[in-house]
Amino acid sequence: MEKRKTYILVCLSIFSVLTFCNCAHKSGHGKKNVTVSQKVQTSPSEEKISGSTRVKMTEENGVYYVPVEVNGLNLRFVFDTGASAISISSAEVAVMVRQGLITQDDVLGTTQIMDANGNVNEGAIVNLRTVKIGELVLHNIQASVVDNIQAPLLFGQSALSKFGKVSIDYDNGYIEFN
Repeated sequence: MEKRKTYILVCLSIFSVLTFCNCAHKSGHGKKNVTVSQKVQTSPSEEKISGSTRVKMTEENGVYYVPVEVNGLNLRFVFDTGASAISISSAEVAVMVRQGLITQDDVLGTTQIMDANGNVNEGAIVNLRTVKIGELVLHNIQASVVDNIQAPLLFGQSALSKFGKVSIDYDNGYIEFN
């Protein structure tokens, strides 16, 4: 089991280098379902987060972005209620691995990931130990890692479902989580 996690972590790092060199490996053509090749563990607590926070969102070309801190790293995510999970690219994973923010213990398995265009790519499932949005902190949230350094960061349902209510104030540019 430990060797497999190490292998996956090494592969994620290699994928980011290969993708950066325009030598990306493509696989999974024709598959339509997301499948996990190793059993993915769920967090021990499925409780909703308590408390509330208001976060300033920015709009660019009809897409809304929110600031999110993942394992101590500040990132900017697309607020995407249609995404099944938090999704990060291999580039962010490579940075987090180099900084020790993701370790082999955080790698949960591999998967085929379908994007909004129907394209299927090889990826991994990782555990994000902390996901902070505004003043609220989520623990042990699963994320999909896309083998594409240009893939957008998506703040999806694996995090959003932890909140009881999410309200969007388009007039003032805020999202409230509670």
